[in-house]
Amino acid sequence: MTGVPGPELDAQTAATFRRIQPGAFILFGRNIKTAAQLRKLIDDLRELSTVEPIITIDQEGGRVSRLKLIGTEPPNANQLRDRGDLELIRRHGEITARLLRMFGFNLDLCPVLDISFDDEADNSLRGRCYGNDVAQVVLNAGAFNDALRVGGVLSCGKHFPGYSRCPADAHHELPTVAVSREELEAHELAVFRAMAGRIDSMMIGHAFYPALEQGSTPSSLSRTVVTDLLRGELGFRGLVMTDDLDMGAILNHYGLEETIRLAITAGNDVAMICHRVEVVEQALGFLQNVPRAELDRALASVAACKATLSPPEPWDEAEFRRRDAEVWDLRVATLGAELAAQRSPEDGKRSPVEIY
Repeated sequence: MTGVPGPELDAQTAATFRRIQPGAFILFGRNIKTAAQLRKLIDDLRELSTVEPIITIDQEGGRVSRLKLIGTEPPNANQLRDRGDLELIRRHGEITARLLRMFGFNLDLCPVLDISFDDEADNSLRGRCYGNDVAQVVLNAGAFNDALRVGGVLSCGKHFPGYSRCPADAHHELPTVAVSREELEAHELAVFRAMAGRIDSMMIGHAFYPALEQGSTPSSLSRTVVTDLLRGELGFRGLVMTDDLDMGAILNHYGLEETIRLAITAGNDVAMICHRVEVVEQALGFLQNVPRAELDRALASVAACKATLSPPEPWDEAEFRRRDAEVWDLRVATLGAELAAQRSPEDGKRSPVEIY
């Protein structure tokens, strides 16, 4: 899975993508200027792909809502949780799917399945969690997840095996989650276990869990976590991807060749490179050094996922505006008209590190 440099495909990038045929593309704020431009970019990515690609985005709600650059910011998971109306969460999933299908996205990198033990924790999850305990997360995130899937967009549970107790932000450095296996089983893993049969794909977060891994390997590169725990114990059968391998948690400790090898041999099907698009062709070369059996396993999983992809809806600018108006109605229903009209603290302030 590769990022895309800008809002249009330049000739060199298009030629590279046509030659190496990435299995998936992820888009960010840097790729979005207008609604029509975004649809054209996705059409161009599909046109150069000989096999229908996975095209994904982080469209959660609140600050992690890429489409707010061209439309309305949906309420975030905490706000929907606090409103206590499951029907609003279902509507959020339905509207999100209808918006994404208009542009050609076929997978949304959500819902977040992390439990919020502390709503003010400074670990990049603020505002993004659907509950403060197992039952609340499963109920609320499950409602969003099911509505998204019914709408024809695949879902992704993140960040396995549970990121909310991380004392640091993996965008910058590898955090250690020093809790017992019993604690993980009672909380974080209980959510993922309950959702394993309802989620299309799973994203593996970057953290070190001493209770799960004897060495010092990050969860995203750990066969113990990905294959033995997620695939084996939890029985997950969907697509498995790493979180962004350009994060400091990985980039500061591993070279590209080792990262690619470890990611696939750990049991991931997709290695995600969001920002260093210039190294994607090099990464493809390093895949040739991965055992053939591991590549065949990953390719089969990707093929199975792609067999379920829904095609884009016809583009209609006026229809996009109507669907974006539904986001505003949802925002008002969740927050009230006065709060809904207030500017978000993040408006006009694009962080140098986009959260996902």
